[in-house]
Amino acid sequence: MPLAKATPPPFPLRGHPHLYEINTWAWLEQLSERLCRSIALADVPDSEWAAVARLGFDAIWLMGIWERSPISRRMALEDPANFSGYDAARPGWKPGDIVGSPYAVAQYVPDPRIATWESLDRVREKLRALGMALFLDFVGNHTAFDHPWTCEHPEFYVRGTPRDVEKNPSWFFPIDSPQGSYYVALAKDPYFPPWKDVAQLNHFNSAMRAAQLAELRTIANHCDGVRCDMAMLHLHDIFATIWGPLLHGEKPPEKEFWSEAHAAVPGLILLAEAYWGTEPRLLDLGFSFAYDKELYDAVRDTRIGDIRARIAGEQNYLNRHARFLENHDEPRRAAVFGNERLPAVGTLVGTLPGMRFYHQGELEGLKIRLPITLRLSAMEKSDPVSVAFFRRILGITSEEVFRTGRWSLLEVTPEADDTSQNLIAYEWRLEKAWKVIAVNLAGFASQGRVKMGDRISPEQLYVFHDELNEVRYLRSGEELHGVGLFVRLEAGHAHLFDVTPA
Repeated sequence: MPLAKATPPPFPLRGHPHLYEINTWAWLEQLSERLCRSIALADVPDSEWAAVARLGFDAIWLMGIWERSPISRRMALEDPANFSGYDAARPGWKPGDIVGSPYAVAQYVPDPRIATWESLDRVREKLRALGMALFLDFVGNHTAFDHPWTCEHPEFYVRGTPRDVEKNPSWFFPIDSPQGSYYVALAKDPYFPPWKDVAQLNHFNSAMRAAQLAELRTIANHCDGVRCDMAMLHLHDIFATIWGPLLHGEKPPEKEFWSEAHAAVPGLILLAEAYWGTEPRLLDLGFSFAYDKELYDAVRDTRIGDIRARIAGEQNYLNRHARFLENHDEPRRAAVFGNERLPAVGTLVGTLPGMRFYHQGELEGLKIRLPITLRLSAMEKSDPVSVAFFRRILGITSEEVFRTGRWSLLEVTPEADDTSQNLIAYEWRLEKAWKVIAVNLAGFASQGRVKMGDRISPEQLYVFHDELNEVRYLRSGEELHGVGLFVRLEAGHAHLFDVTPA
Protein backbone atom coordinates (compact mmCIF):
# COMPACT_ATOMS: atom_id res chain seq x y z
CA MET A 1 0.00 0.00 0.00
CA PRO A 2 1.19 3.56 -0.60
CA LEU A 3 2.50 5.63 2.24
CA ALA A 4 -0.03 7.88 3.98
CA LYS A 5 0.37 11.47 2.90
CA ALA A 6 -1.50 14.72 2.65
CA THR A 7 -3.69 14.94 -0.44
CA PRO A 8 -2.80 17.91 -2.68
CA PRO A 9 -5.61 20.36 -3.41
CA PRO A 10 -7.70 19.73 -6.54
CA PHE A 11 -6.02 20.71 -9.79
CA PRO A 12 -7.55 23.84 -11.41
CA LEU A 13 -7.92 22.50 -14.94
CA ARG A 14 -8.27 25.26 -17.54
CA GLY A 15 -11.40 25.61 -19.61
CA HIS A 16 -11.63 23.40 -22.72
CA PRO A 17 -8.44 21.53 -21.76
CA HIS A 18 -5.98 19.65 -23.95
CA LEU A 19 -5.43 16.03 -22.82
CA TYR A 20 -2.52 13.89 -24.05
CA GLU A 21 -2.77 10.10 -23.77
CA ILE A 22 0.53 8.23 -23.37
CA ASN A 23 0.81 4.44 -23.59
CA THR A 24 3.10 4.36 -20.59
CA TRP A 25 4.74 0.96 -21.03
CA ALA A 26 5.43 1.50 -24.74
CA TRP A 27 6.69 5.04 -24.12
CA LEU A 28 9.18 3.84 -21.49
CA GLU A 29 10.39 1.16 -23.89
CA GLN A 30 10.87 3.77 -26.62
CA LEU A 31 12.82 6.02 -24.26
CA SER A 32 14.92 3.05 -23.14
CA GLU A 33 15.89 2.27 -26.74
CA ARG A 34 16.65 5.91 -27.52
CA LEU A 35 18.68 6.56 -24.36
CA CYS A 36 20.37 3.12 -24.36
CA ARG A 37 19.40 2.33 -20.76
CA SER A 38 16.39 1.01 -18.92
CA ILE A 39 13.96 3.85 -18.24
CA ALA A 40 11.20 3.67 -15.65
CA LEU A 41 8.89 6.55 -14.83
CA ALA A 42 11.34 7.89 -12.24
CA ASP A 43 14.07 8.10 -14.92
CA VAL A 44 12.14 10.07 -17.55
CA PRO A 45 14.14 13.24 -18.25
CA ASP A 46 12.42 16.45 -17.20
CA SER A 47 12.79 17.66 -20.79
CA GLU A 48 10.23 15.06 -21.92
CA TRP A 49 7.53 16.45 -19.63
CA ALA A 50 8.47 20.02 -20.54
CA ALA A 51 8.15 19.24 -24.25
CA VAL A 52 4.52 18.15 -23.74
CA ALA A 53 3.78 21.28 -21.71
CA ARG A 54 5.25 23.52 -24.43
CA LEU A 55 2.78 22.08 -26.92
CA GLY A 56 -0.04 23.52 -24.84
CA PHE A 57 -1.29 20.42 -23.00
CA ASP A 58 -3.12 20.78 -19.71
CA ALA A 59 -3.13 17.12 -18.68
CA ILE A 60 -1.27 13.88 -19.35
CA TRP A 61 -3.05 10.54 -19.12
CA LEU A 62 -0.51 7.85 -18.28
CA MET A 63 -2.47 4.93 -19.66
CA GLY A 64 -1.77 1.49 -18.23
CA ILE A 65 0.38 2.02 -15.13
CA TRP A 66 -1.35 -0.58 -12.92
CA GLU A 67 0.01 -4.05 -12.23
CA ARG A 68 -0.81 -6.37 -15.12
CA SER A 69 -2.13 -9.89 -14.94
CA PRO A 70 0.13 -12.89 -15.70
CA ILE A 71 -2.98 -14.83 -16.75
CA SER A 72 -3.93 -12.06 -19.19
CA ARG A 73 -0.40 -12.05 -20.59
CA ARG A 74 -0.51 -15.81 -21.15
CA MET A 75 -3.88 -15.55 -22.88
CA ALA A 76 -2.65 -12.71 -25.11
CA LEU A 77 0.41 -14.75 -26.04
CA GLU A 78 -1.46 -17.98 -26.78
CA ASP A 79 -4.42 -16.63 -28.76
CA PRO A 80 -3.69 -16.91 -32.53
CA ALA A 81 -6.36 -14.26 -33.21
CA ASN A 82 -3.89 -11.68 -31.86
CA PHE A 83 -0.96 -12.63 -34.07
CA SER A 84 -1.90 -10.58 -37.14
CA GLY A 85 -2.05 -7.42 -35.02
CA TYR A 86 1.33 -8.21 -33.47
CA ASP A 87 2.84 -8.94 -36.90
CA ALA A 88 1.58 -5.63 -38.28
CA ALA A 89 2.86 -3.57 -35.35
CA ARG A 90 6.14 -5.37 -34.67
CA PRO A 91 7.29 -7.79 -37.37
CA GLY A 92 9.40 -10.55 -35.86
CA TRP A 93 7.93 -10.07 -32.37
CA LYS A 94 9.02 -12.43 -29.61
CA PRO A 95 7.05 -13.83 -26.64
CA GLY A 96 8.84 -11.35 -24.38
CA ASP A 97 7.22 -8.51 -26.32
CA ILE A 98 3.77 -9.49 -25.00
CA VAL A 99 3.12 -7.78 -21.66
CA GLY A 100 -0.63 -8.33 -21.16
CA SER A 101 -3.57 -5.98 -21.11
CA PRO A 102 -3.53 -2.78 -19.02
CA TYR A 103 -7.29 -3.33 -18.60
CA ALA A 104 -6.83 -6.70 -16.89
CA VAL A 105 -5.74 -5.07 -13.62
CA ALA A 106 -4.19 -7.49 -11.13
CA GLN A 107 -4.21 -4.82 -8.41
CA TYR A 108 -4.17 -1.06 -8.14
CA VAL A 109 -0.47 -0.60 -7.49
CA PRO A 110 1.98 0.65 -10.11
CA ASP A 111 3.43 -2.17 -12.19
CA PRO A 112 7.06 -2.74 -11.13
CA ARG A 113 8.23 -2.16 -14.72
CA ILE A 114 6.72 1.32 -14.65
CA ALA A 115 6.85 3.03 -11.26
CA THR A 116 6.48 2.98 -7.50
CA TRP A 117 3.97 5.06 -5.58
CA GLU A 118 6.78 7.43 -4.62
CA SER A 119 8.05 7.92 -8.18
CA LEU A 120 4.49 8.39 -9.40
CA ASP A 121 3.99 11.15 -6.84
CA ARG A 122 7.19 12.84 -7.97
CA VAL A 123 5.96 12.82 -11.56
CA ARG A 124 2.69 14.36 -10.44
CA GLU A 125 4.60 17.14 -8.70
CA LYS A 126 6.66 17.77 -11.86
CA LEU A 127 3.54 17.95 -14.01
CA ARG A 128 1.81 20.33 -11.62
CA ALA A 129 4.87 22.59 -11.65
CA LEU A 130 4.52 22.69 -15.45
CA GLY A 131 0.80 23.50 -15.21
CA MET A 132 -0.39 20.00 -16.14
CA ALA A 133 -2.68 17.53 -14.40
CA LEU A 134 -2.01 13.80 -14.11
CA PHE A 135 -4.70 11.35 -15.22
CA LEU A 136 -4.65 7.59 -14.51
CA ASP A 137 -6.98 4.67 -15.28
CA PHE A 138 -9.87 3.34 -13.24
CA VAL A 139 -11.21 0.03 -14.55
CA GLY A 140 -14.32 -0.37 -12.45
CA ASN A 141 -16.33 -2.89 -14.44
CA HIS A 142 -14.01 -5.88 -14.10
CA THR A 143 -10.72 -7.22 -12.74
CA ALA A 144 -8.11 -9.71 -13.85
CA PHE A 145 -8.67 -13.34 -12.89
CA ASP A 146 -5.66 -13.14 -10.56
CA HIS A 147 -6.87 -10.03 -8.72
CA PRO A 148 -6.93 -10.75 -4.94
CA TRP A 149 -10.70 -10.33 -4.84
CA THR A 150 -11.32 -13.43 -6.97
CA CYS A 151 -9.96 -15.58 -4.13
CA GLU A 152 -10.85 -13.43 -1.13
CA HIS A 153 -14.30 -12.22 -2.21
CA PRO A 154 -16.06 -14.45 -4.75
CA GLU A 155 -19.29 -12.65 -3.79
CA PHE A 156 -17.94 -9.51 -5.49
CA TYR A 157 -18.41 -11.13 -8.91
CA VAL A 158 -21.16 -12.28 -11.23
CA ARG A 159 -21.04 -16.07 -11.08
CA GLY A 160 -22.64 -18.90 -13.00
CA THR A 161 -24.25 -22.16 -11.92
CA PRO A 162 -23.16 -25.43 -13.59
CA ARG A 163 -26.26 -25.15 -15.75
CA ASP A 164 -25.29 -21.60 -16.83
CA VAL A 165 -21.81 -22.82 -17.71
CA GLU A 166 -23.18 -25.77 -19.68
CA LYS A 167 -25.46 -23.40 -21.61
CA ASN A 168 -22.75 -20.79 -22.40
CA PRO A 169 -19.32 -22.28 -21.64
CA SER A 170 -17.47 -19.41 -23.38
CA TRP A 171 -18.96 -16.91 -20.90
CA PHE A 172 -17.24 -18.24 -17.77
CA PHE A 173 -13.83 -18.90 -16.26
CA PRO A 174 -13.06 -21.34 -13.40
CA ILE A 175 -11.63 -19.89 -10.18
CA ASP A 176 -10.29 -21.82 -7.18
CA SER A 177 -10.69 -19.92 -3.91
CA PRO A 178 -10.40 -20.85 -0.21
CA GLN A 179 -14.21 -20.88 -0.13
CA GLY A 180 -14.29 -23.43 -2.97
CA SER A 181 -14.28 -23.50 -6.76
CA TYR A 182 -16.69 -21.39 -8.79
CA TYR A 183 -17.26 -20.06 -12.29
CA VAL A 184 -16.91 -16.31 -12.71
CA ALA A 185 -18.61 -14.57 -15.62
CA LEU A 186 -16.38 -12.99 -18.24
CA ALA A 187 -16.91 -9.24 -18.49
CA LYS A 188 -18.76 -8.00 -21.57
CA ASP A 189 -20.84 -5.24 -23.07
CA PRO A 190 -24.19 -6.02 -24.70
CA TYR A 191 -23.01 -5.82 -28.31
CA PHE A 192 -19.88 -7.98 -28.43
CA PRO A 193 -18.61 -11.34 -27.19
CA PRO A 194 -17.07 -11.41 -23.70
CA TRP A 195 -13.55 -10.17 -23.05
CA LYS A 196 -11.62 -13.38 -22.46
CA ASP A 197 -9.20 -12.21 -19.77
CA VAL A 198 -11.32 -10.31 -17.22
CA ALA A 199 -13.88 -11.19 -14.54
CA GLN A 200 -17.21 -9.34 -14.29
CA LEU A 201 -17.84 -7.49 -11.02
CA ASN A 202 -21.31 -7.42 -9.51
CA HIS A 203 -22.30 -3.75 -9.35
CA PHE A 204 -25.33 -4.57 -7.22
CA ASN A 205 -23.15 -5.96 -4.40
CA SER A 206 -22.84 -3.23 -1.76
CA ALA A 207 -19.65 -4.60 -0.21
CA MET A 208 -17.95 -4.68 -3.61
CA ARG A 209 -18.99 -1.10 -4.29
CA ALA A 210 -17.58 0.00 -0.94
CA ALA A 211 -14.30 -1.75 -1.75
CA GLN A 212 -14.19 -0.04 -5.16
CA LEU A 213 -14.74 3.37 -3.59
CA ALA A 214 -11.83 2.65 -1.25
CA GLU A 215 -9.66 1.82 -4.28
CA LEU A 216 -10.75 5.03 -5.97
CA ARG A 217 -9.86 7.09 -2.90
CA THR A 218 -6.38 5.56 -2.93
CA ILE A 219 -5.92 6.33 -6.64
CA ALA A 220 -7.16 9.89 -6.07
CA ASN A 221 -4.31 10.47 -3.60
CA HIS A 222 -1.84 10.08 -6.46
CA CYS A 223 -3.42 11.83 -9.46
CA ASP A 224 -5.71 14.67 -10.48
CA GLY A 225 -8.10 12.81 -12.73
CA VAL A 226 -9.10 9.33 -13.85
CA ARG A 227 -10.28 7.98 -17.17
CA CYS A 228 -13.02 5.52 -16.25
CA ASP A 229 -13.06 2.52 -18.55
CA MET A 230 -16.48 1.58 -20.05
CA ALA A 231 -18.19 3.80 -17.49
CA MET A 232 -21.73 3.18 -18.76
CA LEU A 233 -21.54 -0.51 -17.81
CA HIS A 234 -21.99 0.50 -14.15
CA LEU A 235 -25.39 2.04 -14.80
CA HIS A 236 -28.12 0.03 -13.08
CA ASP A 237 -30.32 -0.52 -16.12
CA ILE A 238 -27.46 -1.49 -18.43
CA PHE A 239 -25.94 -3.84 -15.87
CA ALA A 240 -29.31 -5.48 -15.19
CA THR A 241 -29.97 -5.89 -18.91
CA ILE A 242 -26.70 -7.74 -19.44
CA TRP A 243 -26.57 -9.81 -16.25
CA GLY A 244 -30.12 -9.97 -14.90
CA PRO A 245 -30.54 -13.75 -15.32
CA LEU A 246 -27.39 -14.37 -13.23
CA LEU A 247 -28.31 -11.94 -10.43
CA HIS A 248 -31.10 -14.13 -9.04
CA GLY A 249 -33.33 -11.23 -8.12
CA GLU A 250 -30.60 -9.13 -6.50
CA LYS A 251 -31.71 -5.48 -6.43
CA PRO A 252 -29.63 -2.42 -7.27
CA PRO A 253 -28.43 -0.08 -4.50
CA GLU A 254 -30.37 3.11 -3.97
CA LYS A 255 -27.85 5.34 -5.78
CA GLU A 256 -25.94 4.92 -9.01
CA PHE A 257 -22.29 4.06 -8.42
CA TRP A 258 -20.94 7.16 -10.15
CA SER A 259 -22.89 9.55 -7.94
CA GLU A 260 -21.34 7.81 -4.93
CA ALA A 261 -17.90 7.97 -6.56
CA HIS A 262 -18.21 11.70 -7.21
CA ALA A 263 -19.22 12.25 -3.60
CA ALA A 264 -16.34 10.10 -2.34
CA VAL A 265 -13.66 11.99 -4.31
CA PRO A 266 -15.24 15.37 -5.13
CA GLY A 267 -11.96 16.98 -6.21
CA LEU A 268 -11.07 14.23 -8.68
CA ILE A 269 -11.63 14.99 -12.39
CA LEU A 270 -13.68 12.13 -13.86
CA LEU A 271 -13.49 11.33 -17.58
CA ALA A 272 -15.95 8.70 -18.82
CA GLU A 273 -15.33 6.33 -21.67
CA ALA A 274 -18.98 6.28 -22.72
CA TYR A 275 -21.06 5.10 -25.66
CA TRP A 276 -24.70 4.52 -26.77
CA GLY A 277 -25.94 8.00 -25.86
CA THR A 278 -25.21 7.55 -22.15
CA GLU A 279 -22.99 10.63 -21.96
CA PRO A 280 -25.62 13.05 -20.55
CA ARG A 281 -26.57 10.60 -17.80
CA LEU A 282 -22.96 10.13 -16.76
CA LEU A 283 -22.27 13.86 -16.81
CA ASP A 284 -25.33 14.40 -14.62
CA LEU A 285 -23.99 11.79 -12.17
CA GLY A 286 -20.77 13.73 -11.59
CA PHE A 287 -18.42 13.19 -14.52
CA SER A 288 -16.47 16.23 -15.63
CA PHE A 289 -16.11 14.96 -19.21
CA ALA A 290 -17.36 12.09 -21.36
CA TYR A 291 -16.18 10.67 -24.68
CA ASP A 292 -17.93 12.04 -27.76
CA LYS A 293 -17.79 8.88 -29.85
CA GLU A 294 -20.91 9.95 -31.76
CA LEU A 295 -19.07 12.97 -33.14
CA TYR A 296 -16.04 10.84 -34.02
CA ASP A 297 -18.20 8.40 -35.96
CA ALA A 298 -20.03 11.20 -37.78
CA VAL A 299 -16.74 12.91 -38.74
CA ARG A 300 -15.21 9.62 -39.90
CA ASP A 301 -18.27 8.82 -42.04
CA THR A 302 -18.72 12.44 -43.30
CA ARG A 303 -22.26 12.70 -41.92
CA ILE A 304 -22.25 16.49 -41.92
CA GLY A 305 -25.87 16.90 -40.86
CA ASP A 306 -25.25 14.69 -37.81
CA ILE A 307 -22.14 16.70 -36.94
CA ARG A 308 -24.06 19.96 -37.10
CA ALA A 309 -26.88 18.54 -34.98
CA ARG A 310 -24.39 17.18 -32.46
CA ILE A 311 -22.65 20.51 -31.89
CA ALA A 312 -25.93 22.44 -31.82
CA GLY A 313 -26.93 20.71 -28.59
CA GLU A 314 -27.16 22.04 -25.07
CA GLN A 315 -24.09 24.11 -24.20
CA ASN A 316 -23.61 22.51 -20.78
CA TYR A 317 -23.07 19.10 -22.37
CA LEU A 318 -21.17 20.50 -25.35
CA ASN A 319 -18.56 21.97 -23.00
CA ARG A 320 -18.04 18.61 -21.27
CA HIS A 321 -17.50 16.23 -24.15
CA ALA A 322 -14.03 14.85 -24.89
CA ARG A 323 -13.39 14.93 -28.63
CA PHE A 324 -10.74 12.98 -30.50
CA LEU A 325 -9.55 11.74 -33.88
CA GLU A 326 -7.85 8.73 -32.35
CA ASN A 327 -7.13 6.98 -29.06
CA HIS A 328 -5.85 3.53 -28.16
CA ASP A 329 -9.25 1.98 -28.99
CA GLU A 330 -9.54 3.58 -32.44
CA PRO A 331 -7.40 3.23 -35.58
CA ARG A 332 -4.71 5.78 -36.21
CA ARG A 333 -5.88 9.19 -37.43
CA ALA A 334 -3.41 9.11 -40.31
CA ALA A 335 -4.80 5.77 -41.50
CA VAL A 336 -8.47 6.80 -41.24
CA PHE A 337 -8.49 10.43 -42.34
CA GLY A 338 -5.17 10.89 -44.11
CA ASN A 339 -3.58 14.28 -44.63
CA GLU A 340 -6.16 15.22 -47.25
CA ARG A 341 -8.89 15.59 -44.61
CA LEU A 342 -6.62 16.72 -41.77
CA PRO A 343 -7.10 20.52 -42.09
CA ALA A 344 -10.90 20.21 -41.81
CA VAL A 345 -11.28 17.39 -39.28
CA GLY A 346 -8.27 18.46 -37.21
CA THR A 347 -9.47 22.05 -37.03
CA LEU A 348 -13.03 21.00 -36.16
CA VAL A 349 -12.10 18.64 -33.33
CA GLY A 350 -9.33 20.95 -32.12
CA THR A 351 -11.48 24.08 -31.87
CA LEU A 352 -14.85 22.84 -30.59
CA PRO A 353 -15.75 23.42 -26.94
CA GLY A 354 -14.95 20.70 -24.43
CA MET A 355 -11.89 18.54 -23.82
CA ARG A 356 -9.53 18.26 -26.81
CA PHE A 357 -8.11 14.79 -26.58
CA TYR A 358 -4.91 13.72 -28.41
CA HIS A 359 -3.12 10.38 -28.52
CA GLN A 360 0.58 9.58 -28.44
CA GLY A 361 1.83 9.30 -32.03
CA GLU A 362 -1.13 11.24 -33.47
CA LEU A 363 0.80 14.50 -33.58
CA GLU A 364 3.54 12.78 -35.59
CA GLY A 365 1.10 11.22 -38.06
CA LEU A 366 2.03 7.64 -37.17
CA LYS A 367 0.06 4.88 -38.90
CA ILE A 368 1.01 1.76 -36.95
CA ARG A 369 -1.63 0.86 -34.40
CA LEU A 370 -0.06 -0.70 -31.31
CA PRO A 371 -2.05 -3.52 -29.65
CA ILE A 372 -2.29 -2.68 -25.95
CA THR A 373 -0.84 -6.08 -24.98
CA LEU A 374 2.38 -5.42 -26.96
CA ARG A 375 5.25 -3.57 -25.33
CA LEU A 376 6.54 -1.71 -28.40
CA SER A 377 5.83 -1.17 -32.09
CA ALA A 378 8.26 -0.97 -34.97
CA MET A 379 10.05 2.33 -35.53
CA GLU A 380 8.16 4.78 -37.73
CA LYS A 381 9.17 8.17 -39.12
CA SER A 382 7.18 11.28 -38.25
CA ASP A 383 5.11 12.91 -40.97
CA PRO A 384 6.14 16.58 -41.32
CA VAL A 385 2.66 17.65 -42.52
CA SER A 386 1.03 16.23 -39.38
CA VAL A 387 3.70 17.66 -37.09
CA ALA A 388 3.32 21.15 -38.57
CA PHE A 389 -0.49 21.08 -38.46
CA PHE A 390 -0.83 19.90 -34.87
CA ARG A 391 1.81 22.27 -33.55
CA ARG A 392 -0.08 25.12 -35.17
CA ILE A 393 -3.55 24.10 -33.99
CA LEU A 394 -2.38 23.38 -30.44
CA GLY A 395 -0.63 26.73 -30.28
CA ILE A 396 -3.63 28.66 -31.55
CA THR A 397 -6.12 26.92 -29.27
CA SER A 398 -3.97 27.60 -26.22
CA GLU A 399 -4.92 31.29 -26.56
CA GLU A 400 -7.25 32.68 -23.92
CA VAL A 401 -10.19 33.15 -26.29
CA PHE A 402 -10.35 29.36 -26.80
CA ARG A 403 -10.27 28.78 -23.02
CA THR A 404 -12.62 31.39 -21.58
CA GLY A 405 -14.35 32.85 -24.62
CA ARG A 406 -17.98 32.47 -25.67
CA TRP A 407 -18.61 29.90 -28.39
CA SER A 408 -21.47 30.19 -30.91
CA LEU A 409 -22.51 28.20 -33.96
CA LEU A 410 -22.90 30.43 -37.05
CA GLU A 411 -25.45 30.13 -39.84
CA VAL A 412 -24.17 29.39 -43.35
CA THR A 413 -26.46 30.27 -46.27
CA PRO A 414 -26.20 29.26 -49.95
CA GLU A 415 -24.18 31.25 -52.45
CA ALA A 416 -24.75 30.36 -56.14
CA ASP A 417 -25.15 26.60 -55.44
CA ASP A 418 -26.30 24.19 -52.74
CA THR A 419 -22.89 23.24 -51.32
CA SER A 420 -23.19 25.51 -48.26
CA GLN A 421 -24.62 22.57 -46.33
CA ASN A 422 -21.12 21.05 -46.33
CA LEU A 423 -19.68 24.00 -44.40
CA ILE A 424 -19.71 24.26 -40.62
CA ALA A 425 -18.87 27.64 -39.11
CA TYR A 426 -18.66 28.97 -35.58
CA GLU A 427 -16.93 31.63 -33.51
CA TRP A 428 -15.10 32.21 -30.23
CA ARG A 429 -15.34 35.69 -28.69
CA LEU A 430 -13.88 37.71 -25.88
CA GLU A 431 -14.09 41.46 -25.49
CA LYS A 432 -10.79 41.95 -27.32
CA ALA A 433 -10.48 38.72 -29.31
CA TRP A 434 -12.59 37.16 -32.05
CA LYS A 435 -12.00 33.93 -33.95
CA VAL A 436 -14.17 32.61 -36.79
CA ILE A 437 -13.72 29.01 -37.93
CA ALA A 438 -15.10 27.46 -41.12
CA VAL A 439 -14.48 23.88 -42.25
CA ASN A 440 -15.45 21.97 -45.39
CA LEU A 441 -15.96 18.33 -44.47
CA ALA A 442 -17.11 17.24 -47.93
CA GLY A 443 -15.01 15.58 -50.59
CA PHE A 444 -15.44 18.46 -53.03
CA ALA A 445 -15.23 22.26 -53.05
CA SER A 446 -18.05 24.01 -51.20
CA GLN A 447 -19.09 27.60 -50.71
CA GLY A 448 -21.56 29.75 -48.81
CA ARG A 449 -22.10 32.92 -46.82
CA VAL A 450 -21.35 32.92 -43.08
CA LYS A 451 -23.88 35.22 -41.45
CA MET A 452 -22.18 37.78 -39.20
CA GLY A 453 -25.22 39.89 -38.29
CA ASP A 454 -24.92 42.52 -35.58
CA ARG A 455 -21.40 41.43 -34.68
CA ILE A 456 -20.31 43.72 -37.51
CA SER A 457 -20.31 47.52 -37.91
CA PRO A 458 -21.33 48.36 -41.50
CA GLU A 459 -19.02 51.40 -41.50
CA GLN A 460 -15.89 49.44 -40.53
CA LEU A 461 -13.34 47.45 -42.55
CA TYR A 462 -12.19 44.14 -41.09
CA VAL A 463 -9.05 42.04 -41.45
CA PHE A 464 -9.57 38.27 -41.56
CA HIS A 465 -6.20 36.68 -40.82
CA ASP A 466 -6.33 32.97 -41.64
CA GLU A 467 -3.93 31.59 -39.05
CA LEU A 468 -3.94 28.10 -40.56
CA ASN A 469 -2.82 29.22 -44.00
CA GLU A 470 -1.13 32.56 -43.18
CA VAL A 471 -3.31 34.59 -45.55
CA ARG A 472 -5.00 37.94 -44.82
CA TYR A 473 -8.25 39.18 -46.32
CA LEU A 474 -9.74 42.68 -46.08
CA ARG A 475 -13.55 42.74 -46.01
CA SER A 476 -16.06 45.58 -45.78
CA GLY A 477 -18.42 45.77 -42.84
CA GLU A 478 -21.27 46.61 -45.18
CA GLU A 479 -20.94 43.29 -47.00
CA LEU A 480 -20.38 41.32 -43.82
CA HIS A 481 -23.35 42.91 -42.08
CA GLY A 482 -25.57 42.31 -45.10
CA VAL A 483 -25.05 39.11 -47.08
CA GLY A 484 -22.30 37.78 -44.79
CA LEU A 485 -18.74 36.50 -45.20
CA PHE A 486 -18.18 34.63 -48.45
CA VAL A 487 -16.32 31.37 -47.88
CA ARG A 488 -15.16 28.93 -50.53
CA LEU A 489 -13.11 25.96 -49.37
CA GLU A 490 -11.61 23.05 -51.24
CA ALA A 491 -12.34 19.51 -50.07
CA GLY A 492 -11.07 18.88 -46.54
CA HIS A 493 -9.85 22.46 -46.04
CA ALA A 494 -10.52 24.98 -43.29
CA HIS A 495 -10.18 28.62 -42.30
CA LEU A 496 -9.29 29.74 -38.80
CA PHE A 497 -9.68 33.50 -38.87
CA ASP A 498 -8.44 35.98 -36.33
CA VAL A 499 -10.79 38.92 -36.93
CA THR A 500 -9.82 42.52 -36.15
CA PRO A 501 -11.01 45.94 -37.30
CA ALA A 502 -8.77 47.35 -40.01
